[in-house]
Amino acid sequence: MAIEKITGLTTPFIQETVKPKSDVAEFASVFGEFIGSVNDDQLKSSQITREFINGEGVEIHEVMIAGEKAKTSLELLMEIRNKTIDMYRELTRMSI
Repeated sequence: MAIEKITGLTTPFIQETVKPKSDVAEFASVFGEFIGSVNDDQLKSSQITREFINGEGVEIHEVMIAGEKAKTSLELLMEIRNKTIDMYRELTRMSI
């Protein structure tokens, strides 16, 4: 029984690469769009609530749905912010 040579493992397993700036710009773009959508949800909730109060034919369930959507998206944004701050603190603690 012959043992064959293993090929294809000539490159190192860990390669240190620098991310191109396009990844940073892409993340900023996605995050910016998310912040914009949270703002839109807040404005839409406020508008629907105002229309309901003025008696413009908006049902109460539409007000509640818009309010909960705005609340949930804002809570998600706050959690992302908190996790980002925690990650930054951890990275700075590791580099000291």
